[in-house]
Amino acid sequence: MNGITYVRGDATAPHGKGIKIVAHVCNDLGGWGKGFVLAISRRWGEPETAYRRWHRERAHNDFGLGAAQFVQVEPYVWVADLVGQRGIRTGRSTGVPVRYEAIDAALGLLADEATARGASVHMPRIGCGLAGGSWERVEPLVVRRLVQRGIPVTVYDFGA
Repeated sequence: MNGITYVRGDATAPHGKGIKIVAHVCNDLGGWGKGFVLAISRRWGEPETAYRRWHRERAHNDFGLGAAQFVQVEPYVWVADLVGQRGIRTGRSTGVPVRYEAIDAALGLLADEATARGASVHMPRIGCGLAGGSWERVEPLVVRRLVQRGIPVTVYDFGA
């Protein structure tokens, strides 16, 4: 046991009481339109709007690999955009867009935010869908950055 709770379900409908932060990995291109972000946008409009503005105004803010943005979507629910993906995968791509060091840095910011708010963290297997990452590499980052700081983490596997 590593301290992460694994459940089947939808990470955009986080379980439990208190303040919850739904975390996901996004790219550094300002693209929002495939993968888990579609589930986020079906439930809430604010995260996509905020992410696109954050990217558009990047010359004047911290947008980039390793950054994190927090958007309140309900009285006790926030969405965390973690920039942990360099570009996107295309038909001509070689390699994968995931950047583990950026996910690690963004998880550190998420840990600070969760601690400050007394929040639990809820996520799919971040960085492992369109970003092409391996959960075997991401999970230890989640444990080190969040679980070891006493932050409750639930990972959702969508489906039955």
